[in-house]
Amino acid sequence: MSDSAGPSTPSRKRSRWDADDESEQPIQPQLVAKRRTKSKVPKSPEPTSQRAETPKRSQLSAERTRPSHSIYVPLGHTTHPCFPLAPARDKETGDIVALKKLKLEEEKHGFPITALREINALMVCKHENVVGIREVVVGDTLTQVFIVMDFIEHDLKTLLTVMPSPFLQSEIKTLMLQLLSAVAHCHERWILHRDLKTSNLLMNNRGTIKVADFGLARRYGDPVGVGGLTQLVVTLWYRAPEILLGATTYSTAVDMWSVGCIFAELLLNEPLFQAKGEIELLSMIFKLLDDQSPTTTSTTIRQKFQYITAAGIDLMSRLLTYDPERRISAEEALKHPYFSESPFPKHPDLFGSFPSAAAGEKRRKPFDSPSAPVRAVDYKLLTDFDP
Repeated sequence: MSDSAGPSTPSRKRSRWDADDESEQPIQPQLVAKRRTKSKVPKSPEPTSQRAETPKRSQLSAERTRPSHSIYVPLGHTTHPCFPLAPARDKETGDIVALKKLKLEEEKHGFPITALREINALMVCKHENVVGIREVVVGDTLTQVFIVMDFIEHDLKTLLTVMPSPFLQSEIKTLMLQLLSAVAHCHERWILHRDLKTSNLLMNNRGTIKVADFGLARRYGDPVGVGGLTQLVVTLWYRAPEILLGATTYSTAVDMWSVGCIFAELLLNEPLFQAKGEIELLSMIFKLLDDQSPTTTSTTIRQKFQYITAAGIDLMSRLLTYDPERRISAEEALKHPYFSESPFPKHPDLFGSFPSAAAGEKRRKPFDSPSAPVRAVDYKLLTDFDP
């Protein structure tokens, strides 16, 4: 029985478990398969979406992080005579651009706020009479940051010194209209330039001027700190009297005073207030506006500008006014009768062209013509010379 029962019992048990195993074996792979399929179903869209988004991100990153500094070829070592602008050529388009290097070598607290204000002001104040910004590029090191702008051939200060004859009245009106249009556009977008002067007005060979150098520009109307607005703004000769007297809150009137000084410089062909210090400048302003009142024009202004009409004198006196609240705005100045009387503003295309000092061009010297003969006896014929 042991022989028959021994092997029979385990065989029955084996057959029973074997049957159970055989019945369960096909089920287990199905469960595993279902688990695998369930685990794959939620994860399957993630890699596909990532694969779909990967080329887009790579394209965007490739466009944003292109080596911009390597596509500009400097044109010699010439720089702008008044502020650091270096001409360069764009390899892709062939356009001539101007590179302005930001001063970052001495910065210890990150990117300077003045550079951020300048970039923001140029991007906000896009206008036909404001120098255009193209992009900001980085050089070989992080301290070499350049603002890429449109290249303009001349600046107004250099032109006033090298021109053989000063601007005509019609040309001055055209330049003033362009300047007032740019200033009104900046003020409309809550931007103060705070450094308007002839050296910051660039002019091309097509009679168009563009306001440049927004290094001291900032938004006005923003909450001001404890100390108020800084007084270290505007070049001395173009600084408004309220800043000279210590005002810590000012507005668009400081730019309009500078516009009046530029207007006078165009008429006189030299700066109006050539002072060496703030005290001397205040005395010169008081001397010019000695008897000015809200209802009358200073007689000194009439004597100093004898060759412009009464409308021009009125515009000058409303630009150069003591009280900033009474000073004319750019929008009002554009509608002044001075620009609608004869001589009318000249079209910019009719302006003459000049050699560009920024591009290294030089005025061609006139040919030296031979002098006329003095006396006939001093000359010999060819046959009179000895062989």
